[in-house]
Amino acid sequence: MKMILVIGCGSFIGGISRYLISTLVHQRILTSFPFGTLTVNVLGCLLIGIVFGLADRGNMSQEWRLFLATGILGGFTTFSAFSNETAGMLRDGQFMYASAYIAASVVLGLIATFIGIMIIKLF
Repeated sequence: MKMILVIGCGSFIGGISRYLISTLVHQRILTSFPFGTLTVNVLGCLLIGIVFGLADRGNMSQEWRLFLATGILGGFTTFSAFSNETAGMLRDGQFMYASAYIAASVVLGLIATFIGIMIIKLF
């Protein structure tokens, strides 16, 4: 039961953070391209790389890893929003935007994860 509460508290923090950051980005960049979700997902990939880099070093307990990775970052990143936004672009005939969004999400997400891991390896 303790671990469920740990993950739940992290999800609460991550979900609110996702909403605030995504809204802030959407307010600053006025376009139909979903930069808010892209920003949140790429940032989440960077952070999960850092979390698992630390965990691989043995610098993190299982509770902290679950709180940060499963809880906060699980609540923070949003594959379902990515899928919905992509489906909307495809439905609306915005094939170039959809293709760019898919490519940017996958490529930037992977790069950010590797950067997060490398940051921890360097320190």
